[in-house]
Amino acid sequence: MFGQSLQFGALNAGSPVEADFLVIAGGAGGGGGLGDSPGGIGGAGGGAGGLRTSYGTTSGGGASSESKVTFNPGVTYTITIGAGGGGGYGIYGTSGGGTASSLEGPDISTIQSTGGGRAGGRLGGLGSVGGSGGANATDSTSAGTSNAGTSGQGYASGNTAGSATTRSSSGGGGSAGVGGTASASGGGNGGNGLAVAITGSSIVYAGGGGGGATFSPQVPGTSNMASGSAGGAASYNNGENGLVNTGAAGGGGSAGYGDNTGGTGGSGVVILRMPTDSYSGTTTGSPTVTTSGNDTIIKFTGSGSYTH
Repeated sequence: MFGQSLQFGALNAGSPVEADFLVIAGGAGGGGGLGDSPGGIGGAGGGAGGLRTSYGTTSGGGASSESKVTFNPGVTYTITIGAGGGGGYGIYGTSGGGTASSLEGPDISTIQSTGGGRAGGRLGGLGSVGGSGGANATDSTSAGTSNAGTSGQGYASGNTAGSATTRSSSGGGGSAGVGGTASASGGGNGGNGLAVAITGSSIVYAGGGGGGATFSPQVPGTSNMASGSAGGAASYNNGENGLVNTGAAGGGGSAGYGDNTGGTGGSGVVILRMPTDSYSGTTTGSPTVTTSGNDTIIKFTGSGSYTH
């Protein structure tokens, strides 16, 4: 790829600079729903991608924000963007987990966020731990079981409801909250995403996927965040997809007369922010470069690099 030469008054580009970062992994897909009227099982919600940031006061999983990273002159720093996981479908309906995103260089400790935990579905496929935990489907295991998130990155999924309670499934964990447990009223909600204003605007990232609905009631779990994802709305519906480049998870597919696919997870993102007079303007991977006040923001939606 060709480097960009976007000079924004780089008066101090030859000196070290402290930069803020936001590194979010790909979110997991939602679990597939079992089409077995009237006893179908909604797929579980996927876990959001792990979130690490130095900007603001709070990072993922309720941790305090991290220290800024120092970039040194002439050094190239590599950015890797994790993909979102595919939605579950088939015999067990287990989804794909998200993959890691990272910021690394020869003179810094690698900043890596863990991909979102996969979701269970259909005939009891199990979810997994991840940046945020992916939920187990209702028939996966005994009631009360959840999957953990990664410390400093995200939260656990909702507890498994247990088939005696409901045949809807629970929500996946988010970067700012635990996933909801399914109940007799419907699927569990996805865990909340975290609002980060590193771009100059407050944007919510890495919401967990909602659990899929069963035949009665046909109420899916949802996410109360724009960058989260909902479960299948009712019979015959697939789970909703997590938004790209937010680390949001996919929602679980609903029960129906035919099997329904879980939603896909959203890909990750890496964002850097530094004083404009220190920005070198040398990148690969075609990031979006904007300014806010006296700072330059470099948003990588695909893998690339920054050379200071």
